[in-house]
Amino acid sequence: MIIIPAIDLRGGRCVRLSQGQASAETVYSENPVNIAKRWYDEGAEMLHVVNLDAALGKDDTENLKALERVLYEVNIPVQFGGGVRTLDDVRRLDELGATRIVIGTTAIENPVLLQHIVDEFGSTIVVGIDARDGLIALRGWEKLSNIQAIDFAQKVAEMGVERIVYTDIARDGMLSGVNIEATRAIAEASGLKITASGGVASLDDIYAVKELEEHGVDSLIIGKALYEGIFTLEEALDAADDYDEE
Repeated sequence: MIIIPAIDLRGGRCVRLSQGQASAETVYSENPVNIAKRWYDEGAEMLHVVNLDAALGKDDTENLKALERVLYEVNIPVQFGGGVRTLDDVRRLDELGATRIVIGTTAIENPVLLQHIVDEFGSTIVVGIDARDGLIALRGWEKLSNIQAIDFAQKVAEMGVERIVYTDIARDGMLSGVNIEATRAIAEASGLKITASGGVASLDDIYAVKELEEHGVDSLIIGKALYEGIFTLEEALDAADDYDEE
């Protein structure tokens, strides 16, 4: 299982939000490139970079500059999402060198556009499903829809999407543990590859997510637990590797 450190960008800085709330921000670094290099040096195989400003409909110029620098200076794949709304957005990110591009709100609000994007970019496209109590949240998590996450996961599978990033909003940035049951349900319902996200609080969460590998959950995004030093990336990588066959 792959451990993917998260780098959330706001105003060109590396931050973390609790439950996606812009008012609950902690700044971890003024220079996201330094953070990216740190995770690379400590053994990360991929980074998950989020454009919080674009997701919230705000100016994201500084975040895109930071992404360019990360892509230029750190030689591992980058999965990028947040505010990806148009085909031109996807093309620009693809040209910059993002390995995976995560589409959230647009996937739900404009499935016809999603189909066009998937047809053009294939496995580069990942659908982000961010849910609270089983319902999908939109537009930087500020709007809760009446769409069931499981139903939508099945729908995007039929459209040819190969991977979902599933986040339990209530747990994101809260160090309250991964929602294993919901993650398993999304994996089983969709049959797709799943990247789990939200709430990692201890190495036990990594072990618990690894139990879902047989269901298609092959990776885990970790943010706050790493930034707060609850465990190191090396410890997380060891947990993901060492727990295979006991």
